[in-house]
Amino acid sequence: MTKDLTNNKRMVHFDPDNVEIAVKPGTNLLETAIAAGVHINASCGGAGVCGTCKVLIKQGEVETTRTEKLTEEEYRQGLRQACQSRIITDLVVDIPVESRLEKAVLDRERVGGIKPSEVLATGWRFKPPLSKLFVELPPPTLKDNTGDLSRLLRGLRKHYNLRNIAVDFNVLRKLPQMLRDSHWKVTATTLITAAKPRTKEWRRPRVIHIEPGDTREKHYSLAFDIGTTGVRGQLLDLNRGKVRAEGLDYNGQISYGEDVISRIAYCQKPGGLKKLQQAIVATINGITGKLKAQSQVDIKYVGHIILAGNTTMTQILLGLDPKYIRLAPYTPVANFFPPVRANSLGIKVGKQVYLFAFPSVASYVGGDIVSGIVGAGVYQRKKLTLYMDIGTNGEIVIGNSDWMVTASCSAGPAFEGGGVKHGMIATNGAIEDFDINSSNFEPVINTIGETKPKGICGSGLINIVAGLLEAGVIGQNGKFNTNLPTKRVRKGRDGYEYVLAWAPETQIGKDIVITEVDIDNLIRAKAAMYAGCQTLVKSVGISCSDLEQVIIAGAFGSHIDIEKCVIIGLLPDIPRDRFIFIGNGSLLGARLTSFSRDLLDDARRVANMMTNLELSVNVDFMNNYTASLFLPHPNVAEFPSVYKRLGKLQKVKA
Repeated sequence: MTKDLTNNKRMVHFDPDNVEIAVKPGTNLLETAIAAGVHINASCGGAGVCGTCKVLIKQGEVETTRTEKLTEEEYRQGLRQACQSRIITDLVVDIPVESRLEKAVLDRERVGGIKPSEVLATGWRFKPPLSKLFVELPPPTLKDNTGDLSRLLRGLRKHYNLRNIAVDFNVLRKLPQMLRDSHWKVTATTLITAAKPRTKEWRRPRVIHIEPGDTREKHYSLAFDIGTTGVRGQLLDLNRGKVRAEGLDYNGQISYGEDVISRIAYCQKPGGLKKLQQAIVATINGITGKLKAQSQVDIKYVGHIILAGNTTMTQILLGLDPKYIRLAPYTPVANFFPPVRANSLGIKVGKQVYLFAFPSVASYVGGDIVSGIVGAGVYQRKKLTLYMDIGTNGEIVIGNSDWMVTASCSAGPAFEGGGVKHGMIATNGAIEDFDINSSNFEPVINTIGETKPKGICGSGLINIVAGLLEAGVIGQNGKFNTNLPTKRVRKGRDGYEYVLAWAPETQIGKDIVITEVDIDNLIRAKAAMYAGCQTLVKSVGISCSDLEQVIIAGAFGSHIDIEKCVIIGLLPDIPRDRFIFIGNGSLLGARLTSFSRDLLDDARRVANMMTNLELSVNVDFMNNYTASLFLPHPNVAEFPSVYKRLGKLQKVKA
């Protein structure tokens, strides 16, 4: 390693990525890693309170602020919190295994649990909002010397019966030369955004692009789900209604904080909004490049982008300050976003490409939920449905074709592995499955990737707590039974804990445990989600037993065990065959809407028909939440099958 003395820079080398970057002395180490494209987990966005950004300083010195997140032993070993460290000398920094991301795990196959269902929107026509229209025009003569644009519009009216057509000014710039160079044979691309509100009359088509010759066979669009953790995109063939390629990656904003609240806070720092906007654009551009390579389709033939994301992710992508989403009375900049030219945001597509973002309902009920409701066809059926997207910010919708009520529950980061001593996102080495021998209380664990464990992911946390409850290792208050004949239950630094794996069995060289604090965090998270469900169903005069189906959407939902979720009181205790997993509902809705003007119009209608219930000021929610701080729930009638099961297990042990 050599220092760049001419610019008074310090060289920082990151292992195991084998990446180097030169920065000024005093630069924050976490910011340096982000600038170098090296991911370090930072759940709190660099506030110093989560302790997930630990790194090992192998060579060199940093100036650091010591926090309680580092033990004395860790500090002596050279571990530091990246967000609290400033660079003094050249450095060699190692990113510990628990702080890394394995991108391949984003796309892992789901094993076990509920199976995907063919619950889809019905009755829509395959008629994309984007059309490519080939016309062969008669050249002008002295007898017919009408203007080039009028000639084009006349041809479109004659061949396709299109009237009242709008035209982008950029088309005019290149129209004269292109018509003549192509011998008056051109393909016009038209875009129709949606029907006029409260009518069935379609808005007039807009010519957004013109190409020489007949290019109708090269007709594509992009659909994206912009998640807080991951971004998934699809390249769509608009002639055949098929997915040509699919790609995904972690949201580049993840290094600035793992939840929307930390990212909203980061946006308030000088230049923060611009950094986060550039991070998500870079992620979209990276995925688009992968789609191009996979499909061998030139991106210049992409004519439209439709994306769905929560309100915060959508606003940041559009460069809109999300500040007031977080502050009472919790108002977004807008619920309906006008189409915007994608390249104006930095997205690397043609200048003619418009980006359509799904409308939001409220600050914490975003376009991803509207897209999921549209894709699943909930608004088309009489069946009373509960739609759930479980995560840090859980969204719930209840209703049918006649009405819908929605709410957002701030469940906290436990479902994503946050707020847990050895918690982590669902990557290789994360404990996701758990069983326990009720005779000797020894665990049986399985990890993602079938490697040595290095932490616990959200679905694993649910399975562990359910297993410990059934085995009598913890009580219904989440506290450990300290009288059991096992060394697994012990007093730890954070109170009583259960050892899931001894240090030699792990990747991190330390015992992996679940603590009473971890269990309490999960109880609070599940209580928020279940209380949200209770509050919604009671607000419309029904009970959970009246639900005819429960649709679970989202990446986290695809890996949960329904039975274990019911045991801890996260999901209602209703017949299990009423639960349906729909996968990525957000991307499903974006894809189908790319294929149908009908569904594009329906998206606006669905957003308008949803009534939002603000739970943060709802007295019933707070009462339901307090009552739900129990495994599974203090009301036996709410969870009859669980109490029956727990009672049988206790009799067997006795």
